Amino acid sequence: MQRADAVRNRRLLMDAATAEFAENGMDVSITRIATRAGVGKGTVFRHFDTKEQLLAEIFSDRLEELVAAGERLSGADDPGAALFEFMTVGTEIQARDRSFCQAAAALSRSEATVRTSRERLADVAQILVTRAQEAGAVRDDITGLDIVLLLSAASQAVLSISEEAPGLWQRYLSMIFDGLRPGAAGPLPVPAPTRAQFTG
Repeated sequence: MQRADAVRNRRLLMDAATAEFAENGMDVSITRIATRAGVGKGTVFRHFDTKEQLLAEIFSDRLEELVAAGERLSGADDPGAALFEFMTVGTEIQARDRSFCQAAAALSRSEATVRTSRERLADVAQILVTRAQEAGAVRDDITGLDIVLLLSAASQAVLSISEEAPGLWQRYLSMIFDGLRPGAAGPLPVPAPTRAQFTG
């Protein structure tokens, strides 16, 4: 019975923390998360040593959500459309979660779950880019890591007015799509990031 309660409490904490981080960013307090979950503050620390560890698990879940979308799209008949849909899914995840970009910048890359998920995301993005390039749908000088880093661009561009203009990120994502197509290609001033730079 105790084990069942522990599993239930962990799920309640994950759900509450996911909602709080998404709505309010990563500065939300452990007390607020515990209150939303309907458990005591001590219960949080029986499951997670630190708030960073809790955030890392949630951030990893978000990355895996995007990895799953990429894997689903990797066999699509239209590789260009598949890449753009992958980017749309990734941008939408970030647009609805205020903590996503904060977590990407702040979390220690030594967190094993985050590092593994980042590696998997880079791999699936490269598969999608390579297929789109082979189909002539996108310019040939971009990499999967370029795409991963671009995912934040549209959602961050409208962060300050996201409540007043929900969905505005789609406008800027369309502009990014246009810049990825071969006809728009101009020389890029610096090389793409390396895998070591991305994963730390």
